[in-house]
Amino acid sequence: MALVRCWAVGIVVLVVSEYVQMTLVYGPFVGPRGVGSFGAALALVHLPNLVCVVLATWAAARVHPQPWREMPGRHLAAACAAPAAAQVLLLALRPGVLDPAGPALWMSTGVLLAGCAVGLLLDRLVWTS
Repeated sequence: MALVRCWAVGIVVLVVSEYVQMTLVYGPFVGPRGVGSFGAALALVHLPNLVCVVLATWAAARVHPQPWREMPGRHLAAACAAPAAAQVLLLALRPGVLDPAGPALWMSTGVLLAGCAVGLLLDRLVWTS
């Protein structure tokens, strides 16, 4: 039951933060045309996504109770399952992103890995202090 609670918190935080990102950043600045350059994609899409993944991972990790949080594999699954599931869902719904030669797959995977790592690091820093 502890894992389900962590996943639920991670999903809620991810959905809310992604909605805020889409409303405040993506909608007004990117629009239906998309981004024109790599720098714009990084600033307007990938960095805000990184913040969303960090927040979701951190929130899920924070609600993971003792003694299970001391088991690295279980804590990793509790904290990172929601962002990883969102990534798999994105890839399933947008098969054009699956092009291994395209930068979208690699950037979104890098954002996922970096966001999970930073979220877990924040949890560890707050937990030990």
